[in-house]
Amino acid sequence: MARRCESTGKGVQCGYRVSHAHNKTKRRFLPNLLRVSVRSDILGQSFRLRIAASTLRSIEHRGGFDAFLLKIPSTAVISPRVRDLKRKVEARKRLIEAGAAGTTVEQDKPTEQIPSPEYEDEGSNLPA
Repeated sequence: MARRCESTGKGVQCGYRVSHAHNKTKRRFLPNLLRVSVRSDILGQSFRLRIAASTLRSIEHRGGFDAFLLKIPSTAVISPRVRDLKRKVEARKRLIEAGAAGTTVEQDKPTEQIPSPEYEDEGSNLPA
């Protein structure tokens, strides 16, 4: 399993271990990866992800996993699984916003009441 955060792409870094006498030997800085379960309120599910502790703090700072996913740029280095979750959250959010505004996703105009054909004759007899 790769030592890489699924949400932010934070991975292993290289550097030196420096002694008191400034002798430098190569070392690796590993990310603090945690296996956590995060909940998506928009999708109504929880997901097990392997993310860095700093990412977990960022998720809480943004106000939840959904807000964090919506804030990530599309060009970010994230795992394909998180990229699919981001697309699902964006699509569901568009559906929710369209439903709240009284519009459909395909068109931005409000839906209109179309009278059914069987009532057209009766509609002409009704007072205006």
